[in-house]
Amino acid sequence: MNYGLSIAFIPPAEYGPLAKAAEDRGFTWATVSDHLLYPRQMSVPYPYTPDGKPRFTDTDPFLDPWIAITAMAQHTSTLQFYTNIYILPARNAFHAAKALSSAAALSGGRLAMGVGMGWMPEEFAASGQPFKQRGKHADEALTVIKKLWTGDWVEHHGEYYSFDPLRMSPPPPKPIPIFIGGVSEPAMRRAAQHDGWISDLHSMAELKALKNKVFDYRRAAGRSLQGFQVMCFHPVDAHTREQHAELGAAGITTITTMPWALQAMQGPVSLADKIKSLDEFAKAFIV
Repeated sequence: MNYGLSIAFIPPAEYGPLAKAAEDRGFTWATVSDHLLYPRQMSVPYPYTPDGKPRFTDTDPFLDPWIAITAMAQHTSTLQFYTNIYILPARNAFHAAKALSSAAALSGGRLAMGVGMGWMPEEFAASGQPFKQRGKHADEALTVIKKLWTGDWVEHHGEYYSFDPLRMSPPPPKPIPIFIGGVSEPAMRRAAQHDGWISDLHSMAELKALKNKVFDYRRAAGRSLQGFQVMCFHPVDAHTREQHAELGAAGITTITTMPWALQAMQGPVSLADKIKSLDEFAKAFIV
């Protein structure tokens, strides 16, 4: 089992020290989240909580994920990074491709793009991207981005992007994996076409059932399960090494956690206490 550290909702100055601390304690991944803005009034409820209230506040810092990853890469040498998630359809594909190829060049290719379709119409309106067609837009954007990442002369003529031969330099030093986040049927079908799937918070039973759906979609598409990544948040009822091993046997490849999450519900957690919680988690599950 690989382990990931969720770095979110914390002071930006702590990103580098926590990435280094995670690497030193045997974590494989660190992940950052993404939002462009906070509208004062949201027109739709947050889809991942029963009451529709976001898990974040309008003062929680959301750094640009690729700048954050590039900065953390300078503090580390083996730790890998992914976004959970990057709202790709709220961006222009060229801007996204350039940001990722730049981050890949400066990190030695130690990153993956975890993509989500987004849920907040205001974010798309502000960035001038279509909200209702965001799934189709994202699919075409991924096609364009993969072409640009080859570093070759490429062209494309589609519904959202159309261009004659051009090239983007530098290309990533190695292929950038693409993970798809979400638990809707379209999200799981889309994940099956790429390199991995990112879950939400679930029980072990829920996670296994959802993972089975993704695997079924992948098999139906004629794609191998070899190398396919399943990135989950720490399941709410997985408390022992044996349970983690059970998840690994079921096909879960990475458990991502924020060991100080319960402590943070009581108030701010110091950097020293965050690192102490990493020590305790690593001793319990990694070492």
